[in-house]
Amino acid sequence: MDFDEVFAPVARIETVRLLIALAAQKGWQVHHLDVKSAFLNGDLVEEVYVQQPPGFVVEGGSGKVLKLKKAFYGLRQAPRAWNARLDSELIKLGFDRNPLEHAVYRRSHSDGCLLVGVYVDDLIITGPNRANIDAFKQEMMKSFSMSDLGLLSYYLGIQVTQERGMIMLCQSSYTLKILEQAGMKGCNPCHVPMENRLKLSKNYKTPPVDKTKYRSVIGSLRYLVNTRPDIAYQKQAIGLL
Repeated sequence: MDFDEVFAPVARIETVRLLIALAAQKGWQVHHLDVKSAFLNGDLVEEVYVQQPPGFVVEGGSGKVLKLKKAFYGLRQAPRAWNARLDSELIKLGFDRNPLEHAVYRRSHSDGCLLVGVYVDDLIITGPNRANIDAFKQEMMKSFSMSDLGLLSYYLGIQVTQERGMIMLCQSSYTLKILEQAGMKGCNPCHVPMENRLKLSKNYKTPPVDKTKYRSVIGSLRYLVNTRPDIAYQKQAIGLL
């Protein structure tokens, strides 16, 4: 199957899952790089001026402003500037960006290929040759200050366990966090998600449920479906999807 067909335009987490699934099928390792202070690496193409911050006002120039040479955190252009800089560096290193999923890059080698998935300042790398992965890490460290996190073990709230011939995904910590936020930690499990002997009435005097908290819990459960697709059926059964 063609590379561009495999990585059709899907949500970022699904792209990550697809990369991991491909690595598991091929028996490849998945590595993790983190860029330090990523947004400070962005180059601005516009002229941007800011007020002098308190404590750093130039003596005798209190009415003047500062012209930025680089992006910084809090600036609206910072994420775009960083993404453009990273894209430029990867292309210089011989990578091709997938035209349908711009967060995935590929570089061909005589012994296979190297795949890189990007999510803001996190890079996941996989391919058949460990030497190519290590070489890529060294190339990136020449351009940016980076942390080599080794084998991918935690990404976007998902725990990743890599063993010989197998990669497992789990969200147990995330699940416990959802239970704590919903005030249900320590509750007993049940087959039917409804309170026993519950009587509903249009004259019910109990205060209404907090809409924001309810939507937050539903959103968290939707994200949990990434590793627990079985709960999608239960959510549909009670009208949450």
